[in-house]
Amino acid sequence: MRLRILSAICLALLPLLSQAAPRTCLVVGISDGDTLTARCGRAGAYERVKVRIAAIDAPERKQPYGQRSRQALSRLCHAEKALITERDTDRYGRTVADVSCNGEDAGSRMVSEGWAWVYDYNGIATKRGGGLFKLQDAARRQGLGLWADSKPTPPWDWRRERREPHWSDAFF
Repeated sequence: MRLRILSAICLALLPLLSQAAPRTCLVVGISDGDTLTARCGRAGAYERVKVRIAAIDAPERKQPYGQRSRQALSRLCHAEKALITERDTDRYGRTVADVSCNGEDAGSRMVSEGWAWVYDYNGIATKRGGGLFKLQDAARRQGLGLWADSKPTPPWDWRRERREPHWSDAFF
C-alpha cells in the first residue's frame, strides 16, 4: 500500500521535476540570434552548454538580418552571466531554455527589437502568456529590425528553401 502511494506521489511530481532549476552561467559564444554557448559550473568542473533560446527563431547567419540579429544578442549577453532555465532539449542536442542576461529576458528583447520571430516550439510561447506575440506585433508595426523589410523571410522558410531541390535543378 505504501509503495503504491509513494509511486503515485512520484508520478504526480514528475512534471515539476522535468524543468530544471535555473543555472547561472557565463556566456562565452554567440552562434546566431537565438543560440549561445555558456560555461556553467565551477572552476575545474566547467561544462560547456549550447543553448537555444526558447520560443524564438532568429535569422540564420547567412540570411538577411542574420548578422545584425547575432550582434544584438551578443550586445546583450556575450561575456555576461546569464540565468538559464532549461525547458527541453532539441533534436540537435541543444538545451532549449529561457535565458536572462543582466536581468533581462533575452528572448523578449530579441523579439521586441525585431531581431527574431516568435517560434512557439512545443507551445512555450503560448504558455508564457502570449506576451512575445504582442512584442512581435509592436516591433512589426514600428518597422524595427528585420521588420524594416516589408516581407522578411522567416528562418524556417529560409532553411526549407535551402534543403529542397529546386524544380529546375532536375532539368539541368
